[in-house]
This record gives sequence, C-alpha cells and structure tokens, in this order.
Amino acid sequence: MYAPDDSFRRTFMSELQRLQDWYRAQCDENWEHSFGVMIDTLDNPGWKVRIDLSRTGLDGKTFEPLSRGNPEADADWIDCKSESGQFIGCGGAGNLAELLRIFLDWAGA
Repeated sequence: MYAPDDSFRRTFMSELQRLQDWYRAQCDENWEHSFGVMIDTLDNPGWKVRIDLSRTGLDGKTFEPLSRGNPEADADWIDCKSESGQFIGCGGAGNLAELLRIFLDWAGA
C-alpha cells in the first residue's frame, strides 16, 4: 500500500490550496456555471486535469506545450498543453501535484 511522506503531503496540499484560491478568484456568479476545473483518472494509470480558461485572465495566453516521458512505458510522465480554451495536463499516477503546479506557475497563482 502506498503511503505518501510528509513532504509530499505538504506539497500537494499547497498546490491544492493554490488551485482553490485560483478557482475562487474566477467565480463571479456567472463563470462557475459554465466553466470550471476537472480532475479525472486515466487507465494508464494516471491523471487528467482540464481547466477552463475562457473568461479568465489566461484566455488567449500562450502556453508552450510541455512533455516528458512516455505514458506507455514510464510511470513518471507528463503532457501539458492549452487548446480550445482549456489547459489540459495529463500525467502518471504520481504526477497530479506536478500537473497542478505547472498550471498554477503558468497562471501566476
């Protein structure tokens, strides 16, 4: 059974708090009814993070695609891009905090 260490917990909780703060800042009684943040699992195994950028300060901001590793062969991999008004980040089962950090650093949050 996997048991994360304390530094992982602190890092993940920090990224989660930053994401909550970013999300809260977007909510204007309209945005949250049509847009949002989605975190889902992949069967690789892994994670997929989709964050709507429409009607945020990030709408139209350039994001240089980022890729590392091979999802078919590596446990530690990421693939991040911005398309169709969304940030889309996918990664291995241990890369969720990293995906959130990549988005949040780009967002300046």
